Amino acid sequence: MAPPPDFSEKDPELVRDATQDHLQSEFQEQDPADANGSKGSSSGMLSSRTVSPTTRQRLNSAGRVHSDVGDVLARHQSVDDAASLASIDRPPSAEEKLPPAKIYPPLSFPVIALLMPASIFGVLARLGLQAITTYDGRAIFPLAWVQAAGCLIMGFALGMKEPFGRFYGPLYTAVTTGFCGSLTTFSGWQLDVFESWINATASDRDWFRDAIDGVGKSIFTLAISLSAVSFGAHLATLIVPRVPTLPPPPRRVRYALSALAVLVYAAAYPAYFRLPARFRHDATAALLFSFPGTLSRYALSVALNARLKLFPLGTFAANMLGTALLGALQALQSVQHPHPLSVDACVVLKGMADGYCGCLTTVSTFAAEVAALDGRRAWLYVGLSWVCSQILLAIVLGSSIGVGHVSRQVTCKYV
Repeated sequence: MAPPPDFSEKDPELVRDATQDHLQSEFQEQDPADANGSKGSSSGMLSSRTVSPTTRQRLNSAGRVHSDVGDVLARHQSVDDAASLASIDRPPSAEEKLPPAKIYPPLSFPVIALLMPASIFGVLARLGLQAITTYDGRAIFPLAWVQAAGCLIMGFALGMKEPFGRFYGPLYTAVTTGFCGSLTTFSGWQLDVFESWINATASDRDWFRDAIDGVGKSIFTLAISLSAVSFGAHLATLIVPRVPTLPPPPRRVRYALSALAVLVYAAAYPAYFRLPARFRHDATAALLFSFPGTLSRYALSVALNARLKLFPLGTFAANMLGTALLGALQALQSVQHPHPLSVDACVVLKGMADGYCGCLTTVSTFAAEVAALDGRRAWLYVGLSWVCSQILLAIVLGSSIGVGHVSRQVTCKYV
């Protein structure tokens, strides 16, 4: 094998990229004896004689290369290691063949900072889509548009993970975890289904139509979310070869971007008090709680998603916690006795429901994980998530309604 070319007088960034390409070629070049001995093998294992120490660090404990989730979705395959599944909402790393200088730890300040404006824009997009798709005689329920849009962007971003990493890695996490995770909402989906069971809209229909409505929202949301995330990954395969390689932003631009991100979120506080009161329950209250919800979900994901083999425990925990909390907030907004809550209290509860719970739970990451798992594990994940959410809502919200102190409809007055 020819040694790596001498780049001693070249730019250090070019040297790192060339070295990475040289290491990648070691993956693809196999010893003739190994090729003859394992020609018919389907294990996908790499001979240790052909892998350098640096390259070996990119392998998991079984000796396999970590799967790229975007490519897995585009090819309708499944991941076979926990690290690949946990990488969905983390910044691009060595698995994307990035030099060390372009790799950001998951909890580094640039990554966390960009989650702030991404959360705000995700909430605004969700509330805006729900507003424009809520009208009399609609054929599609508003949350369907929200979940489809967020999952489509999520799938596209997964396919663009390597270009994101070569440009500026924290942008990937801002789009996937921040924007898409805040745009879609698992807790809102589950509450919508539960309200169909109890006919919270007081529609003129029997229990059988209530059941059909709940089942329809469950199946349709899952189907459109999985389809959208796969379609987005397919779109990325068409776009990535045509994306030019952009130079990474200089240090001063990266610092300025982080500072601007913090200022954007900080502006949500004066916006809440300065804008007219009628905007508080519609948007500004939710903006205050958006980033805390996203940060909670991201922290749970980083801490727990790789704990169990091929079961995203962090995402599951975030979705269950957010669903239970949303049920409690919904009960508080529907109190009948002894008297309804004050306007200010109702606005805060609405902001926590739309902002914190909406950002703490996510359908986009959930759909990407389901699509990346094999059939048995995917159905187990979906079934546990759906059943546990409905049980939590039945315990928290259903029992409150059954006692008689909580109405099926929201009784809060926001203005």
